[in-house]
Amino acid sequence: MLYYTYMLSLSQMIMRLTVAIVLGAVMGWERELIGKEAGIRTSMLVSAGAAMFAMLGIDLPFLMIGAGLSEAGAGANGAMNLLANIVLGIGFIGGGIIFLERDHTRERVHGLTTAAVVWTTAALGALVGAGLVPFAVFATIFIAILLYILRRVTIPADRKHAPLYVPLPPKRRLARTKANAPKSLQNKAI
Repeated sequence: MLYYTYMLSLSQMIMRLTVAIVLGAVMGWERELIGKEAGIRTSMLVSAGAAMFAMLGIDLPFLMIGAGLSEAGAGANGAMNLLANIVLGIGFIGGGIIFLERDHTRERVHGLTTAAVVWTTAALGALVGAGLVPFAVFATIFIAILLYILRRVTIPADRKHAPLYVPLPPKRRLARTKANAPKSLQNKAI
């Protein structure tokens, strides 16, 4: 059974692609601000590509019916296979972003959050491509805010017993002037 009873129009496709690119740019901007590997351009392309594949998945059954395939056969080869392959393909790209750094004292994994942002950006593009634009906009804003807030959380080296904490900005010291000096020093030369 087909859920869409019509093919997407060109104006619908252009609108969805534009929204996907804008939402991808928002996700990439957060990564770009902190100098990570996958920034605005990568996230825009991932989101746009996922949106185009999702739109193709919606229109593919109609294209296949137009080519003479039965409705049952056209529905079986549609959006679900394309969406599954978006997840698989983006997972492959994300795996290329993650790398392990070793020195003689420790090992560190780099790029894990960036890979997750690329994967999430693909999901946002697929949402837009499928027509779930309001949810995609909400998810983009919510995830970007979470990334910004959680970047400020510090995890101590001893992770077993120490709680997470958020460092506060350092206190600013005022320059000593006669106006803010202690009363005992106000009459003396500073």
